[in-house]
Amino acid sequence: MTSAGLPAALELIDVVKEYPGLPPVRALDGVSVRIDPGELLAIVGPSGSGKSTMLNVMGTLDLPTSGSVQIDGREVSNFSERKLSAVRSHLIGFVFQSFFLLDGITAVDNVANGLLYSGVSSRIRRQRAAAALETVGLSHRLNHVPNQMSGGERQRVAIARAIVNEPSIILADEPTGNLDTASSETVMGLLRDLNDAGSTIVVITHDKDVAAALPRQVAFRDGRVELDSALAGAR
Repeated sequence: MTSAGLPAALELIDVVKEYPGLPPVRALDGVSVRIDPGELLAIVGPSGSGKSTMLNVMGTLDLPTSGSVQIDGREVSNFSERKLSAVRSHLIGFVFQSFFLLDGITAVDNVANGLLYSGVSSRIRRQRAAAALETVGLSHRLNHVPNQMSGGERQRVAIARAIVNEPSIILADEPTGNLDTASSETVMGLLRDLNDAGSTIVVITHDKDVAAALPRQVAFRDGRVELDSALAGAR
């Protein structure tokens, strides 16, 4: 999908990311990728290929050594930490393989924590958290703590937390990595539904079957884009 005349949802232009060492480790080596609004794609590759670094750079969790990172047409690689925090808070939702839920609190409070820095009251945070949990099919689990839920349910709570602030971009890092086949299919179906509703979704995965089921695949190896199905299909 392309969006002629609109800025990219996410765009990396000739991005290099090096980590100190002797010699330095070049995790990303001249990466250029454009992701248009409303796309659903997989970034796929083996361990050590650079895909996790790619997620960190796309999500402004890490800054490039050189090159351009643009979100919604805005260059963000030179933003202050305060501006980067605002970008992460309002534009990007993160879903991680390990869920990162707090064990001692309920699902609704775990999701409400995604709004801690939004400036709204606790009551409104909980109302919006309940609505997000309903979106992911967990309205019956509002008051359950994580150890009372299955892995698939915990991942859906994590997705609810990612979408509670209505971000335009969702970055999902190995979202099915800890799940059985049935739970994986449920989570991927949910991500497709969110994409159908307008979210731009990037799934980072080493699972070739997960990647192949999505409309676009960007394959990484040794810090470089080895194949982009969108570009291959345009030839």
